[in-house]
Amino acid sequence: MKSAGVPFTEIYRTLGLSRNTVACWLYSSRSKINSDRDQRCPFCARPPRSIGHPADYAYLLGIYLGDGHLLTTGRVPVLKVACDLRYPGLIEEAGRAMLACGARTVGHQHRDGRDDVRSFWRHWPCLLPQHGPGKKHERLIRLVEWQSEVVDAFPGRFVRGLFHSDGCRTRNKIVRGGTTYLYPRYQFVNKSADIMQLCRESLDRLGVEWRMCRPTMLSVARRVDVAVLDQHVGPKY
Repeated sequence: MKSAGVPFTEIYRTLGLSRNTVACWLYSSRSKINSDRDQRCPFCARPPRSIGHPADYAYLLGIYLGDGHLLTTGRVPVLKVACDLRYPGLIEEAGRAMLACGARTVGHQHRDGRDDVRSFWRHWPCLLPQHGPGKKHERLIRLVEWQSEVVDAFPGRFVRGLFHSDGCRTRNKIVRGGTTYLYPRYQFVNKSADIMQLCRESLDRLGVEWRMCRPTMLSVARRVDVAVLDQHVGPKY
C-alpha cells in the first residue's frame, strides 16, 4: 500500500491497526527509540559496558536497600525512594544519583511528611536485581558480582546511602560520677540480616569499628571512627 502511494492515515485506518504500530512497520521509529533507550543501560547496550558512574551507583544502591522500592507490575518499572521532607539535601542527592545511573527524569510525590523520589525506566530491574515481591527482610538479599565490585571500590558512598536511608548521626548522653558527657555516634537500623551484613563489611573496608546494640541495630561510637564516617556520611541535611 505504501509503495502504491496510499496515504499513511488511510493505511492504518484500512488495516484497523494503531497509528504507532503501522509507523513502526513503515519507518522503524519504535525500534530506533528502544535502541536509544537500551544504550542508556550498560547491560542492554551493544556492546555491554560497565557502570558509567560507579560512585553514584554505590550511593543509589545503598538508599534503595534502605528506603527504596522497585515496582515492576506496571507498564514501565518505577523506582521509588522515600525521603524525609526535613532533609531537602538528601532528596536532591537521591535524584542526582538516579539521573547519573541512567534515568531521563526524576519526579516527586509528597505525602505523610515524606517525598517519594521516583523515576520511571524499564531498565531499573537490570541495575537493581535485588527487587522482588515482599519486604526485603523477608527474602534473600545478595549482591551479584559486578555490584560487589562497585561496593568494594566505593564503600564510603555505599555506606552513605545506607545511613542516609536507615541511619542517623546522634549525640549520645551518659552520666558518670555526676558529670554528663555528650558525644556523637552513628546508628544504622535494618531488619534484614543480609543488608546489615553488607553494612558491616563496608565499614570494615573503611577501617571503622562497629558494635551491634541488638540484631537490628549497629552503632559506631569511637571518636576516631565517628570522624571517618563524618568524612563519608555526615549529618543528614
